[in-house]
Amino acid sequence: MVLISTDEILPESYTSYRREVEAELKRIIGSKPSALYDMLRYHLGWQDAQGHPSGKKSGKFTRPVLCLLSCQAVGGNALQILPAAVSLELIHNFSLIHDDIEDTSCERHHRPTVWKLWGQPQAINAGDSMFALAYLVLLKLRERGIAETKIMRAIQVLGEACLELCEGQYLDIAYEARGDVTTEDYLRMITKKTAALMAASTSIGACLVTEDEGIVSYFHEFGKNLGMAYQIHDDILGIWGTEEKIGKSVKGDILHRKKTLPVVYGLENSRGKDKQRLEKLYSQESIEVEDVTEVVEILNRSGARGYAQDLEQQYYHRALTKLEATGLDPSRRVPLSEAARFLMECDY
Repeated sequence: MVLISTDEILPESYTSYRREVEAELKRIIGSKPSALYDMLRYHLGWQDAQGHPSGKKSGKFTRPVLCLLSCQAVGGNALQILPAAVSLELIHNFSLIHDDIEDTSCERHHRPTVWKLWGQPQAINAGDSMFALAYLVLLKLRERGIAETKIMRAIQVLGEACLELCEGQYLDIAYEARGDVTTEDYLRMITKKTAALMAASTSIGACLVTEDEGIVSYFHEFGKNLGMAYQIHDDILGIWGTEEKIGKSVKGDILHRKKTLPVVYGLENSRGKDKQRLEKLYSQESIEVEDVTEVVEILNRSGARGYAQDLEQQYYHRALTKLEATGLDPSRRVPLSEAARFLMECDY
C-alpha cells in the first residue's frame, strides 16, 4: 500500500467532522482561564508554552471521527452525539500525556512534551483533568435529546475501554524488562492499549443510535481490527518512517527498548549472530544512539518489516469484512471505509 503525505486531502466527511470536534473542544477548553488549561491547550497544539496561539496543525482526531462516522452509518445524526466524540478525544489525549511521562518521552510533534515543560506532577494533573472532563462532556448528551439508557451504555463502554487501556499500558511497560516477549504477547497488549479505545469509538457511535446489539457488535469488531492495523502501521512508521512526518524521533522506540511488533518478530526470528546481538542490545539498560542503525539492519534481515506489513493488511481487511457484515447499505459504509483506508495509507 502506497503511503500518502500529510499534505494529501482527507476524505471530505473526515475533514468536516474533524473540524466539528476541534471546534467543540475549543468551546470546552479554549476559554478556561486557569493555568491548568494552558497545559491542555499546549498539548492540543493550540498555543505555545508562553500561551500565545501556535498556528500548529491539528491532529487526526481519529477516534472521534470514527465515532461520528459510525453514528452516521447506522442512520443517526452525527452532530447530535458530538459530546461523545469529544469525550473520546479527551480520553485519548489523557493517555498520551501520561504515556509521555511513563516513557520519559521529551518530544511530541516536534515540541517538548507537557511533563518536560511543567514537570511530571503537573503533567499527571493535566492528564487527570482530561480524564475527568471526558465523562462530564459525555453527560452533555442529555442536552441533545439522547436517551438516558443509551448514555449509560456509552459510559459503560468508555469505562471498560479505559480500564483495558490501562491494562495494556501495564503490559507495554512490563515488556521492556522481559526478554521473552512473543508476537502473541504483543498482540494481546495492543488489543488492550490501542484497539480497545478504537473499538469503543465505533461501538459508541453505533449504540447511541441503535439498540440492535448485533449491529453494535459488528461496529465494535470493526474498530478493534482497525485499531490493531493502525497500531502495527504506527510501529512500522516508528522504525522506517521519517521524523519530519511522524512528529517524533524514529529512534525513540528503539532507544527506549520498546517491544514493538518488528522488534518482537526480530527477536523471535533472527538467527545466529544477529539474534545474539539483538538479544544483547535489548537486555541492556539502554540502547545507545549509535546502535540504532544496527538494530534496524538486523530487523531488515529478519524480515520483520514485511511480516508487520502483512499482518497490518490482515487486520485491515478483517475490519472491512466486519463493516460489510453489518448489512448496512454500501453507500452508508463508504465514509467509514474511506477513513479506514486513509489511516492505513497516511505516513504520520
